[in-house]
Amino acid sequence: MVFFGSKTFAHGIHPPGLKEETCGLAIRQFPFAGTLAVPLSQHIGKPAVPIVREGQEVMRGQCIAKPDGFLSVAMHAPASGTVRSISLVPSITGRMVKGIFIEPFAASTQEIAEGKPCDAATATPEEIVDAIQQAGVVGLGGAGFPTHAKLKIPDGKHVDTLIINGAECEPMLTTDHRVMLEHTADIYAGIPYLMRATGAERVIIAVESNKPDAAEALRSGKPKDLPAEVVVLPVKYPQGAEKMLITALTGRQIPSGKLPLDVHAVVVNVGTTAEIGRLLPNGNGIQERVITVGGPGVKKKGNYRIQIGTPLRFVLETVGVEEDITRVFLGGPMMGQAVSSLDIRVTKGTTGIIAFTEHESGRLKTRKEYPCIRCAYCVDVCPIFLNPSQLGLLASAGKHQRMVEDFHLMDCFECGCCTFVCPSHIPLVQKFRVAKMAVRKAKAPA
Repeated sequence: MVFFGSKTFAHGIHPPGLKEETCGLAIRQFPFAGTLAVPLSQHIGKPAVPIVREGQEVMRGQCIAKPDGFLSVAMHAPASGTVRSISLVPSITGRMVKGIFIEPFAASTQEIAEGKPCDAATATPEEIVDAIQQAGVVGLGGAGFPTHAKLKIPDGKHVDTLIINGAECEPMLTTDHRVMLEHTADIYAGIPYLMRATGAERVIIAVESNKPDAAEALRSGKPKDLPAEVVVLPVKYPQGAEKMLITALTGRQIPSGKLPLDVHAVVVNVGTTAEIGRLLPNGNGIQERVITVGGPGVKKKGNYRIQIGTPLRFVLETVGVEEDITRVFLGGPMMGQAVSSLDIRVTKGTTGIIAFTEHESGRLKTRKEYPCIRCAYCVDVCPIFLNPSQLGLLASAGKHQRMVEDFHLMDCFECGCCTFVCPSHIPLVQKFRVAKMAVRKAKAPA
């Protein structure tokens, strides 16, 4: 059953959705680039360890790097081809990371190698967690947290509610929307794995009201024996954030420094759920993902299934871009990051590739930053009730430790609401990111 209600969270903003140009475009398979480079660090945690050598031939879907400990996942060949090198590749962080370069076979059918199947009905929770780790699945909503680690419930904890996150509140992105429409069966195939792994007794599938067709597809495709409900939420940003979604759906508040597990809930992205339902029954590993390619600078906008390791340059050359393209973002315009090089590769966490032209960039360049006028607009919209104004002033003064101890800097998940409403055009989120990096660097062992 689909419920239309007024469930939501406090604060937040309503930026333009800008989804109309791609939400109606079906997912299309993207061509293979001449060379694919699979970064070994595409997730939170330790990079994977290569298990192939240079010159070795690999099959599409074959494991090419094994997890290095629990907080790590396997990597798989995005194409059948030859390993040309294991060397450094640029990443979105600006650092060079180790990657496996594969040259696809030109005439290959690119069939996917199958592994050991995992049956949701008979597998133990431990076996499911291990299968997800070996399949290389991480959060496909953008965070990149290893999914198996989220599903490993510690002793003394219990989960009663599993939330499947289909809110997709980020402007311009429509990948989850299309997955809900086109891969409904995969979503419902993935949910039993998640329920068995976590012990959750009920499932809530959350969809924002700007996706009524997706809500209807989920309603009509739901198995009769599955204890799940589809809840349609009012459109608001950042509703897709875990803390906000749990509050909106259950009324439970996650305390500062705590996790969803502390309020007996687990949240999994709808695309991640679909991949689990698609991969585990055949023992496959993840080699590609659905990505929205759009923005004013893109000619052939759409939702594409793109191989992991594809260069951004190849993606943009294939879809065509305007001559005056100036900025490219990975992710959406609110929480995405501008790239410094088009040699950066598509990773498991890439939700969107958004290109802007000189027209949009010129408008940003003319926005002069002014001193804080203490209007408190940022305080009024912060979804976790921080004081972004005070945090910004402390960041400018370099008082990073006080930001953490007195104003809960580390609770900020960088949604960008404060920057969006600031009349002084202060880049608050950027200041917070720099402050967090300084705090982490100070804590790191010498």
